[in-house]
Amino acid sequence: MSKKPMTKHGHAQLTAELLHLKSTVRPQVIAAISEARAHGDLKENAEYHAAREQQGFVEFRIKELESKLAVAQVIDITILPQTGKVVFGTTVELLNMNTDETVKYQIVCEDEANFKEAKISLASPLARALIGKEIGEIIRVKTPGGEVEYEILDVLHL
Repeated sequence: MSKKPMTKHGHAQLTAELLHLKSTVRPQVIAAISEARAHGDLKENAEYHAAREQQGFVEFRIKELESKLAVAQVIDITILPQTGKVVFGTTVELLNMNTDETVKYQIVCEDEANFKEAKISLASPLARALIGKEIGEIIRVKTPGGEVEYEILDVLHL
């Protein structure tokens, strides 16, 4: 099984979610199932069925998080040498040459990606085009609106 890159911050978030699910949510769901069982006939007990369904979702998410954390290769971008090359975890400042707009994106794993926070997935077309490039290089990315050219203005290790 190959390791998948994950930022230190992303690893901490998933670990916190896993801890919350195991220590808080799981016991609440178990309590809800017990309470619903006490109400009698389970065939027509909507509370019981809802609690069992929620238990399924919680257990699935716990297994999913455990699996992701087991194969995570945690990368602390702040200790990597600053070479000016775009690598996983770096924040890249780009000039959109079509619109003259400057944007910044951090390249992260799929679980951390959030466009509103300017975090793009390593699997995205833009990130794939950026990886391995250096400051000053121009890349072209196909988007639904057509091809966009970007110039790499800066590579930051934040």
